[in-house]
Amino acid sequence: MVRLTENSGSRMRSEGGGSATMAGQAADMTSSQRIAESLIDDISAGRIAPGARLDEHGLAARFGTSRTPVREALARLAARGVLRSEWGRGVFVSDYGKEELSEMLEAMQELEEICSRLAAKRLTLRNEAAILSAHRKCAEAAEAGDLPGFLKANDAFHHAIYEATQNRFVSEIASEFRYRTGPFRAKRFRTKDDMLDSVRLHGSLVKTVLGRADAPPAEALRREVSLKYIEALDQA
Repeated sequence: MVRLTENSGSRMRSEGGGSATMAGQAADMTSSQRIAESLIDDISAGRIAPGARLDEHGLAARFGTSRTPVREALARLAARGVLRSEWGRGVFVSDYGKEELSEMLEAMQELEEICSRLAAKRLTLRNEAAILSAHRKCAEAAEAGDLPGFLKANDAFHHAIYEATQNRFVSEIASEFRYRTGPFRAKRFRTKDDMLDSVRLHGSLVKTVLGRADAPPAEALRREVSLKYIEALDQA
């Protein structure tokens, strides 16, 4: 028989409290991740503009949490360059000048080409299904004139290609550039025709990644993508 002394009982209570604390920390971590992902979606879709200040109190109320997971989410996004923190002023969505944005878009184009090339070499049936599904959802949203739905499906389409590279580092770097340039890229899609044009370009990219015989020449696709980035830069 195990004898419970006062000390052992205290220890058990302490351990129980420790478990509760760990559970609370896990819940806070989940909350901070959820908040970060939601803010990424809002920024990428242009719902939160570059240069906008993020209010901790307002975000805590919006997500129904304390300010602790909000601070953690903001710190995580600041470390990734999506946000910038200014001492004594607060946290803001990163904003870029024309020259800096031009350099970022150029880097992003090169990364996208690397991802497409690696994906074409390493494509699995699961990756192919994910790419085709995202492409279909993009087309459906574009046809419906659903801009929020299109932007979400558009990101899913590109992330499906990143994942198909089977290279975690390349995928993460490409994703980071995509997050940081999201608000500027979103400005390109002002009309239904803009979205449909993007879907058409996606179709060419799908043919390239899947190795279809009717895929456009690599240089022609590169020129067309370059024009889209130039449009995004002009509208920034």
